[in-house]
Amino acid sequence: MSAVTPPTSDPAGAKTVPGDPAARAAAQRKVVNRLRRARGQLDAVITAVESGGQCRDVVTQLAAVSSALDRAGFAIVSAAMRDCLADPEAQGDNGLTPDELEKLFLMLA
Repeated sequence: MSAVTPPTSDPAGAKTVPGDPAARAAAQRKVVNRLRRARGQLDAVITAVESGGQCRDVVTQLAAVSSALDRAGFAIVSAAMRDCLADPEAQGDNGLTPDELEKLFLMLA
């Protein structure tokens, strides 16, 4: 499976070119950071459950983890869509078809 990098924008808010290596690296860092924050939130949920934390607090933290993971997933699928639309021929054998992209998107919905 090829690495999928979410879309990003420069500080002025302009969308970057999907094939731009610097933009891809920056977008990948953002997704990785989001996933690391989600992991930290999940660790807090586990600790709260183990220590008998309040139900409201545990569920609130769990909802935050779920939301962070969903957003990371949507960013990844969005990048794959951008790459596919920008240059469908460049996707090659490792690329995703529109049907596969749709299935991935619906898995997150």
